[in-house]
Amino acid sequence: MEYMWFWIVAFLFVGYFVLDGFDFGVGMSLPFLGRNDVSRRQVINTIGPIWDLNETWVIVAGACLFASFPEWYATLFSGFYLPLLLILLALILRGVSFEYRHQRESEKWKRGFDRMIVIGSAVPAFLWGVAFGNIVQGVAIDENHIYVGGFFALLNPYSLLVGVTTLLLFFLHGVLFVALKTDGQVHEDARRLVKLAAVPTVLAAAVTVGWTVMMAAGREAPLLYFVIACGLVAALALIAAIVASLRRLDGWAFTFGAGTVASAVVMLFAALFPYVMPSTIDPTFSLTIENASSTPYTLTIMSWTALIALPLVLAYQTWTYWIFRKRVTRSSIEGAPAHA
Repeated sequence: MEYMWFWIVAFLFVGYFVLDGFDFGVGMSLPFLGRNDVSRRQVINTIGPIWDLNETWVIVAGACLFASFPEWYATLFSGFYLPLLLILLALILRGVSFEYRHQRESEKWKRGFDRMIVIGSAVPAFLWGVAFGNIVQGVAIDENHIYVGGFFALLNPYSLLVGVTTLLLFFLHGVLFVALKTDGQVHEDARRLVKLAAVPTVLAAAVTVGWTVMMAAGREAPLLYFVIACGLVAALALIAAIVASLRRLDGWAFTFGAGTVASAVVMLFAALFPYVMPSTIDPTFSLTIENASSTPYTLTIMSWTALIALPLVLAYQTWTYWIFRKRVTRSSIEGAPAHA
């Protein structure tokens, strides 16, 4: 049952990075697509009804991680305290900015909060990649399952590369979403921005996939072929997303972009399996799925709860996206009050 819950946690993080990932990308695209206040409002309104719903996935993922793998949760949140705190502060900053930017007509006021949206989107996009890069690569965990490496040990080449890759992937994912959800000048600017972001994103993703596969092979990961397959799917989906955007197939472009993010996250979890946090001090100190999990009784209760609650959550989220499926047109922004 603990193995099933490992993949349930993976599924929740896949959902979070796919959904909140394009939120981050939309926020980061604001300086490039927001030529004036109307354009910026058009960009922000693409995620206005859904950004907070997307963020609930990380809360659910964290709660399930705490309940199903308490040892993993304790080591992760104590060892990665500062990066996770920075992520939390950035998410708060971003949420506050969405709500406060329209409270005054002052251009300076709005610009200040727009900058906070960009920062509050870029910091989590980068630091989530750094965190997962360290989890997959392994960190300095002692025999008591306590992280002893310090903050700067987390800023190693592989984790920084994964951080840059998630930053670029989320940026591209968000721009594809803007292209799907807008019209007029913002739509055309978004499509041009996809072309500019394509090359660095493909290069960073290719190096990350290659490095992850080599790392999994060196660890003799039992799911090595699955890791390779996920990497190939992510690469093909990324190329397909760019090609679809060039052909003005915005729906397919965004779908392939979502597939890229999902495949990349699954690849990281597959490369990690059967560990949850490998130790670089001594392999025997590592946290595995078995020694970090809760009791079978706890996992059984959680399984029944998930069986009931998860379909309801997915149904509600699907309904919400269906309700807000239409494009955010420039004419609707120009005809709406400034606070809309």
